[in-house]
Amino acid sequence: MKNTPFTLHCLALGPMDNLIYLIHDHASGRAAVVDPAWDCEQIFALEQQQQVKITDILLTHSHHDHVNGVESILAKRDANVHLLKAEAQFWDHNLNKPTQHYGNDQIHLGDTAIDILHTPGHTPGSACFKLDKQLITGDTLFVFGCGRCDLSGGDPNQMYDTLKKIGHAHPADTIIHPGHHYAKQETSTLGEQQAGNPFMHFDQRKDFVQYRMHEHDRCRHTPYEAMPRD
Repeated sequence: MKNTPFTLHCLALGPMDNLIYLIHDHASGRAAVVDPAWDCEQIFALEQQQQVKITDILLTHSHHDHVNGVESILAKRDANVHLLKAEAQFWDHNLNKPTQHYGNDQIHLGDTAIDILHTPGHTPGSACFKLDKQLITGDTLFVFGCGRCDLSGGDPNQMYDTLKKIGHAHPADTIIHPGHHYAKQETSTLGEQQAGNPFMHFDQRKDFVQYRMHEHDRCRHTPYEAMPRD
């Protein structure tokens, strides 16, 4: 983006509409790939096209559809893997000395500062990555949706708290970049989500849990569209 030290590139890959991101730091020529999966040759092709070098891997969480390309990247690049300590413990995968973070840590990719937010709910150590006014949300927050809480490690009570915190902590013009392309648009502003994402409309925890766990998947189907508040 203009006036920022980085460019955020996106690839739509795999059978589950995954969105994989490449963060390109202009000053250093370094790049970080977020949630590498499915077709790493396309990731390497983007790296070459942008004339950058992948030095870091950032994981929003450890479900298979977000990490199945990690080993392929590491086989060809001497990259440092970053994830939250809570997610490393949940995943229990034998990575070679990954960098384990806590919420509110910061990664520096050249001149680009990346804030790591602990956003549990989809998994215990789910993370979002904030770069200026860009928020990479993984499976925490989709465009007009949110991640499931009935998979391994999911907790709808944590998801309720996480979405409330995201809504309160960031300005309305923050641009979200989700882990899956489940809506008609790949990105959205947080203000649009506050207005049209049903998961951000609940004021009572029990109502959110009921909707997330028992109602949503029966009454809504992709592509997700905005749902105004009642």
